[in-house]
Amino acid sequence: MPGINENMPNPRRQNTDMPSGFTITGLGAISAAGNNTAETLLSLETGGKEPGPVTLFGTDLDRPVFEVKNLPGKLHGDRQLTSRTAHLASLAVREALRDARDPHRDPALTIGVCLGTTVASQLNNLPFYLQYRESGKPDLGPVRDYLDCNLAATIADIFGCRGPRTTVVNACSSGADAIGTALSWLGAGICDAVITGGADELNRVPLCGFNSLGIMSEKPCRPFDRNRDGLNLGEGAGILIIESEGCAERRKVKGGLAVSGYGSACDAHHLTAPHPEGVGLKLAIESALERSGLLPEDISFVNAHGTATPDNDRIEGGTLCGIFGAGIRYFSTKGLTGHTLGAAGGLEAVFTALNLREGWIPHNTGCREPDPGIPVPPVMVRTPIDGNAALSTSLAFGGNNAALVFQCTEQN
Repeated sequence: MPGINENMPNPRRQNTDMPSGFTITGLGAISAAGNNTAETLLSLETGGKEPGPVTLFGTDLDRPVFEVKNLPGKLHGDRQLTSRTAHLASLAVREALRDARDPHRDPALTIGVCLGTTVASQLNNLPFYLQYRESGKPDLGPVRDYLDCNLAATIADIFGCRGPRTTVVNACSSGADAIGTALSWLGAGICDAVITGGADELNRVPLCGFNSLGIMSEKPCRPFDRNRDGLNLGEGAGILIIESEGCAERRKVKGGLAVSGYGSACDAHHLTAPHPEGVGLKLAIESALERSGLLPEDISFVNAHGTATPDNDRIEGGTLCGIFGAGIRYFSTKGLTGHTLGAAGGLEAVFTALNLREGWIPHNTGCREPDPGIPVPPVMVRTPIDGNAALSTSLAFGGNNAALVFQCTEQN
């Protein structure tokens, strides 16, 4: 993204105790792992529910998915949401804003909204085409819904945010790239705080598409397992409220966490397959570390993309081991949420921040026999951590890669 590196703080500090960066004051999450951050933490600690059959729409495909259950009503004020993605996002945003002590209610603050998605911006007009094919006289309601489904604009309108608003659509790194864009806004002084992250709903198009690629499992997914055979799809939203340090100080809010680095790189190796040597991922991680001023040995753990597909896990695992060495502690949370597409980067950013704050990391759900082809196995048991920095990675179609560095501003 043009200008992102110039606007990110880059003091080139090494092994310091207190990070620069931007303060995280609020976290919100909803997925199959839980309808809020408290339920999510419990699932991370004890293990969540296994995926089940699709119930949200009709399909002949017998593939397990991670659906969000027991959603409250879609009415927000006087607005009835028609988009499930916007509904998921609004619930996570509401939790994150409450956690941050409602900065959007301060008329003196400029609050931006930058959210990543895939389904919400391109696959919600299917009823129009179905009606057109069946009758030749489709109702225009689905078209109006499609045109009114800019996720960032919808969230900004619901919560009365007057700052910039952008929806990022960059496949499975959308949520992480949205956070990176939000950091550039804060670095440039465009706004005081940003609502950022990602959201996506289950949809029949990606279900059929991933199945056609032959990368969906008929069983619960097994990230980094030697017998892994594909992913499960999921849905949800992961939201962070990130503020400039000055804004957080003026509001007297101490989040205890900061985002101190973001890196993005596209190696354009293949439309759907990762580069066999992880070139783009390596560049993204190195860029994020450089922006944060940290060294690889400063990173306590990595929340990996870990889709449970044969190529992704082998290449990502090997790349992480090559950068961080034999002492690396990494895991995937997709055994709890499934692959949530545009929401993945946002959800996993929230998970990373939560674990860093809590001082422990979960076991790699679904992995029973670590792949011997990956030099270091993932974390197999709940593990205490004593460091103050962590990394989250996101890999996407087209060779897109993103990495985010998180740091504690208070000792565990």
